[in-house]
Amino acid sequence: MTPLLTVDDLRVSFPTRTGEVNAVRGVSFTLGRERLGIVGESGSGKSQTGRAIMGLTPGHAKITAKTLSFDGIDLLSASPRTRRDLRGKRVAMILQDPKYSLNPVMPIGRQIIETLQTHEKVSNREARQRALAMLEAVQIRDPERVFDLYPHEVSGGMGQRVMIAMMLVCGPELLIADEPTSALDVTVQLEVLAILDRLVAERGMGLIFISHDLRLVSSFCDRVLVMYAGRVVEELPSANLAAAKHPYTQGLLNCLPTIGSDRHPLPVLERKPEWTQ
Repeated sequence: MTPLLTVDDLRVSFPTRTGEVNAVRGVSFTLGRERLGIVGESGSGKSQTGRAIMGLTPGHAKITAKTLSFDGIDLLSASPRTRRDLRGKRVAMILQDPKYSLNPVMPIGRQIIETLQTHEKVSNREARQRALAMLEAVQIRDPERVFDLYPHEVSGGMGQRVMIAMMLVCGPELLIADEPTSALDVTVQLEVLAILDRLVAERGMGLIFISHDLRLVSSFCDRVLVMYAGRVVEELPSANLAAAKHPYTQGLLNCLPTIGSDRHPLPVLERKPEWTQ
């Protein structure tokens, strides 16, 4: 089966006053209609990998790859118009914090309708019905009321559900979720993950789930990529995460809290220079 997404030797760098900073260095993977987790510390290149796929990297960045294709479309040579047509319609990205992703001066329903009408020729009435149906699909109670609210009038968990609804209203084939639950409490995290899990299964989408939470990724995704300093240091099925071979992955696992254990001093991740080579 042809993969939905192919990434081969992806590199992202940024010019600075002190020289070039290599944020992503030779990342390669393929994605079918499955759930792929990308984990690593802050600064490991997770989000920049997702943004490069989406075409959301700042203009001064340098992006190269042997292959960066979505459903046979070469994303590196695609025109800006082609990328805009793909973005939101066939490929969507949920960002970390809805406070910075939603327009604060536009009602929630209008923002979802705007997304839909950008990619599809639908009447205002049909767009409203589909927006309300999508709000209901992400388990928002009383979608009619929430439709007319502004982003500051909803909680963080509800704002994240609104973001999910906005990204899924056009029925994308690939969804990139960049730490979509990092700002939520544990119970709301589980609810949001359950929504994503159900929608991915029902729609047959490919999902890239970016997170720093190994335990969360291992329970939610099918495969896991572990990134360090812009590189993929290990790839394995999530069910086999406990049997990881790379010392960086083992170190991350060792830092997870364990109920009933009394560890003093707390474990510290020891980094080695050769991991960046």
